Amino acid sequence: MFPGYALTKLAPAGTVFTKTTTFLPSDSVAAVALERISSPEHADLNDYLAFERALAGQPDAGHAPLGGYFEPGTPIFVVRAPARLDCMGGIADYCGATVCEYPLDRAVIMAMQARPDRKLEIHSIGLEAEGLNPDLTISLDDLEIGSGTDYRWVRDRLKMNQESSWAAYVAGAFSVLSGEGVLPDIQHGVTIVFTSTIPSGSGISSSAAVEVATITAANLVYNRNLDGMQVARLAQMAENHIVGAPCGIMDQVTSALGRSSHLLCLDCQPHEIKEHLPIPDGLHLIGFNTNVKHSVGGPQYTDVRIGAFMGLGIIGSYLSNRESNSLEVPPFGGYLCNVSPMEYHTAYRSILPQSIQGSTFLNDHGALPDTVTTVDPHRSYMVRSRVSHPIYEHARVQTFIDHLASAHRTGLEDFLIMAGRLMYASDWSYAHRCGLGSPETGWVVRQIRKLGAEAGFYGAKITGGGSGGTVAIAGNSRMFEHLEQLVERYTLYSGHTPELFTGSSPGACQFGHAVYRIE
Repeated sequence: MFPGYALTKLAPAGTVFTKTTTFLPSDSVAAVALERISSPEHADLNDYLAFERALAGQPDAGHAPLGGYFEPGTPIFVVRAPARLDCMGGIADYCGATVCEYPLDRAVIMAMQARPDRKLEIHSIGLEAEGLNPDLTISLDDLEIGSGTDYRWVRDRLKMNQESSWAAYVAGAFSVLSGEGVLPDIQHGVTIVFTSTIPSGSGISSSAAVEVATITAANLVYNRNLDGMQVARLAQMAENHIVGAPCGIMDQVTSALGRSSHLLCLDCQPHEIKEHLPIPDGLHLIGFNTNVKHSVGGPQYTDVRIGAFMGLGIIGSYLSNRESNSLEVPPFGGYLCNVSPMEYHTAYRSILPQSIQGSTFLNDHGALPDTVTTVDPHRSYMVRSRVSHPIYEHARVQTFIDHLASAHRTGLEDFLIMAGRLMYASDWSYAHRCGLGSPETGWVVRQIRKLGAEAGFYGAKITGGGSGGTVAIAGNSRMFEHLEQLVERYTLYSGHTPELFTGSSPGACQFGHAVYRIE
């Protein structure tokens, strides 16, 4: 290592620089000579610039020096993947709904470098503050790399040690890359260093950002040619099969393919971007993190998903038993959201039980038409309410998009107020149809509704998997005059100190990547 560092001025991606050296004080022993070979498309983001300074060992980086984790001479690839704010659609994604997602300015930044052995050496900066082990070394041989990868075996192995179970989000991605044929025979390992400004358990998809960053970086290091949607799909597989969380794909697509200050409108059948909708002038989308942690892998979220797919199976059995019907199985292409609210209310709602025992469902209707969850025969599941939510939510999302598009064209605030009412309706459905509300998020939504459009608030709803986490808020600039007081009142009410997410940033593909070399 050299007793100094070199940083180049910002330039377009692909620009090659001649290294210049600036020497740090003699006591800066962690500093390295760092050459930036190419820059990302969006090189002006503060978190990325801080990460760059930390790679060089610069004292004002805000992170401990990172360059010492890497070997001189070998390229270091740096990527960035943001969190997302679920504005509409949420848990209806796995039922085929359209969803509206907003990439936030909180993100994971990851550096990855090839190494000559077959080890993954992973360092998560700052994780020790959560009582977890921030460093892990694992052999690729322990991830059962190759065709026929047993994802359940890998998941169980990675979760054996609670303090390092977080590594499933990173190491598990390599099992998926191998098992799905992208890297069928991984010849060498990598060194990975990453940091995150996304609070875990806040409902804005910290896990998806880690998975997308890992696969994006591996795509570069191993010289694959994955596009953004392939990255998102593989990241979702890591979440479903290795982490064990039965999420849909909206989080990963937004982290990979979101655009700064645009709503990503995604049709989840299985994953087609409908449009990147510009935010209408005067509209602000922010997140209110209640600091009540939630988990997409928790039993409440999983039971809601199982109940929805039970409903799909019951409707399929009903239609198949009609003598004159020759219907594909499962019906509606496998997506409940292809049922219109009118058809559902008229033809199917009455045949769905309020609840059903798992064993009864399995005996009467066979296996669940879902690839990532299983029915416990000893549990009772709510069905009718869990089916009602995605069908009505899908219809709400379509109208929500229309209202925002009308507001963008006309500049009329009335359309934003109508869009906000749909957010309130979505939040009610989360709590009362799905049981995924929480006292704290419910309090925030009620207070915002009381303040109303006169105070600048159009709408609010719980985000993502629910049961805590963040509330998505839509409003105009007047709402910022009331947020400080709302934060203080929430702290008195709940005992939790909230935080606000107020900015947007590009997805991993729009951000691009940087390449460095230590000399």
